[in-house]
Amino acid sequence: MTHIAVLGSTTMDLVTRAARAPRPGETVTGREFRTIPGGKGAGQAIAAARAGATVSMIGAVGTDAFGARLRETLEHSGVDTDFLRTVDGPSGTAHIVVDDEGGNSIVVVPGANGTVDHLSPGDEGVIASADALLLQLEIPLAAVVAGAEAARRHGVRTILTPSPARPLPPELLAATDLLVPNEEEAITLAGHPDPRAAAAALLEAVPSAVVTLGATGCLYVTRDAEPLVVPAPRVEAVDPTGAGDTFAGALAVALAEEKPVREALSWAAAAASLTVERTGASASMPYRPEIDARFTS
Repeated sequence: MTHIAVLGSTTMDLVTRAARAPRPGETVTGREFRTIPGGKGAGQAIAAARAGATVSMIGAVGTDAFGARLRETLEHSGVDTDFLRTVDGPSGTAHIVVDDEGGNSIVVVPGANGTVDHLSPGDEGVIASADALLLQLEIPLAAVVAGAEAARRHGVRTILTPSPARPLPPELLAATDLLVPNEEEAITLAGHPDPRAAAAALLEAVPSAVVTLGATGCLYVTRDAEPLVVPAPRVEAVDPTGAGDTFAGALAVALAEEKPVREALSWAAAAASLTVERTGASASMPYRPEIDARFTS
């Protein structure tokens, strides 16, 4: 079975639904509040596990009740948490407002994720045994670089979601095989207002990239082939939280299974389309039979 390693964040999402997000200085009344296990690292781990891979999660949770629930949620989805350490203090939290248009605004408080600033004993061995390593930017950059370089040493495919967007050091880009930004992240990283131009510019730093374009689908670029646009299934968006992580997790599985690139992208887009039809991050991520059914329909 395909083995995916994930180095990244675990976060409890504190989700409020309201007609719209408040403007600066404004208070609005929400109509629903939920606590939902999330975090980009945990989300990608759960997405990959539900998509059919064996998954190992590397990261940290706190000693609070959120930490116990985050670990339990990962394990319930079949994620190996042997390398998810527990540190004194609070777990990471994300404060999310979802509006009636299906948009969201998010404030992340790192908590225990801020302690993941290096690889701990055993982490490199987990990475070396994987078919792919999934990375994001919700833990200290030093650990992301260390993970990517460990993957490169062992010939493991590195897939980086550059979120939240920030300037990336050359050593991280040099160790990245596939960059998976959304449209805004690609524009921020490349400095081009057009997604196609931004995607092309990213190839100066990495060998391939997938720019996700929401309901439009995604744009795949590589140095040795023409750009490829893959449409997304048409669905009614309820909550986009976690869709990007579902896409990345499913894509890692599809590529590790050696699906052709177009098929892998379409399969991952099918997984993401299921996520946006539901509420929450990890709670909305689909299982493989659902993805296969959406992909073939």
